[in-house]
Amino acid sequence: MTAFGKLIRTTAFRLTLVYLLLFVLFALTLVGYFAWNTRRLVTEQISETVVSETNELIERFESNGLRGLVTAVENRALRPGSNLYLVATPAGQGVAGNVGSLEPGVLDRSGWAETSYRRLEETDVAEHRALVRVTQLSGGFRLLVGRDLEERRRVFGVVAAAAQWSFLVVIVLGLGGGVLVARRVLTRIDAMTGTTQRIMAGDLSERLPIGRSGDELDRLAGNLNAMLERIEALMRGLQEVSDNIAHDLKTPLTRMRNRAEEALAKSGNEADYRAALERTIDESDALIRTFNALLMIARAESGQARGDMSDFDAADVAHGIHELYEPLAEDDGLTLSVEAISAPLHGNRELISQALANLVENAIKYGKPPADRAASEAQGTDIVIRSELEGDTVLLGVADHGPGIPAEDRARAVERFVRLEASRTLPGSGLGLSLASAVATLHGGGLRLSDNHPGLRATLVLPRRGAEQKIA
Repeated sequence: MTAFGKLIRTTAFRLTLVYLLLFVLFALTLVGYFAWNTRRLVTEQISETVVSETNELIERFESNGLRGLVTAVENRALRPGSNLYLVATPAGQGVAGNVGSLEPGVLDRSGWAETSYRRLEETDVAEHRALVRVTQLSGGFRLLVGRDLEERRRVFGVVAAAAQWSFLVVIVLGLGGGVLVARRVLTRIDAMTGTTQRIMAGDLSERLPIGRSGDELDRLAGNLNAMLERIEALMRGLQEVSDNIAHDLKTPLTRMRNRAEEALAKSGNEADYRAALERTIDESDALIRTFNALLMIARAESGQARGDMSDFDAADVAHGIHELYEPLAEDDGLTLSVEAISAPLHGNRELISQALANLVENAIKYGKPPADRAASEAQGTDIVIRSELEGDTVLLGVADHGPGIPAEDRARAVERFVRLEASRTLPGSGLGLSLASAVATLHGGGLRLSDNHPGLRATLVLPRRGAEQKIA
């Protein structure tokens, strides 16, 4: 397709043509109304002049008779640029005036008429148009007074000529403007098309160009860039998950296989076989938990859980998790308490509960207080589950007095299978914070990791029910 063909097929050019057509129709209506009104105004002025002279001549006829009327008509007819005058007998023969000929039947009817005429002194055969008024006088005589319509024709001609040139200018400028606008839009669309082609070729780092105008194309490009960033993050996460699964799950699978071989090779009785099978089952349960966590993260990140949204109170979730995990915390020598106020939420209760449970499990596993129990008691309860309101957001989180996470490691701690060095000696898959972050993002919020002085405060920041704010 040629460049011109692409140009005229653009939406911008077609919209310009539509607007140009609408403008031309509007201009035609406006000019037509103006021309009609001008014609009417000129006609009214002519009519007023004719009526005024007719009344004057009738008064002269009534006061001085036919001779006085003829004298007045002859005098007026001799003036330069005079109007049309004619005094005719009942038979239609002219007695006085400057009219040489009229259309047949004009003198037969009293009142107004528009007719062609020729003056007495004119030698050419050209005829003119005039607006005349015929008045029936006593004795059967008729008085005709009229005025040439050349003035009205000239005014209308000036308006028509101006309208023609105006329409020509409007069409030329409209088409030129349409071409310029279409070229500008086409240039931007071509730039976007080139970028999308490179993205489809595999370069997910490309972004659509954004101008300074902030128009609809810039807003569209901004939204598409945000979508591309999200896609790139998901693809990067998928690649990292694939790599992490290959590295982190290979070890337990290899260990299971080695134990099975060892049991076959060395076990000589039922008790040994049973012990080997139990260890294998434990390893399998850990792998199943890992895969379940991965599936739950994928479900949250893909948005599939949005269909299970409902209204509930964050305080109910906090109390439920406290009741579930309080015995586990006591077994580890920790005190688990809850400080929850009513905080309305709209979301997937199952996922939010699971995310909060992961935060509690991490606090129990890694958030043990210092060995100095007196210092621990001075700091307060070992682990606290909190729900509170902060503006249009609900804060649902867990605070402990353990070693915490250094500020420089907090962004990396929410990635899949990431386990900081301090946690390598404890069992786990490194998916707890990743799941919590994915659940918060699904609900339009985020996971906030902060210092508890000492310890870690992990908080799900979620939009309150009814609030349309999206937390960055």
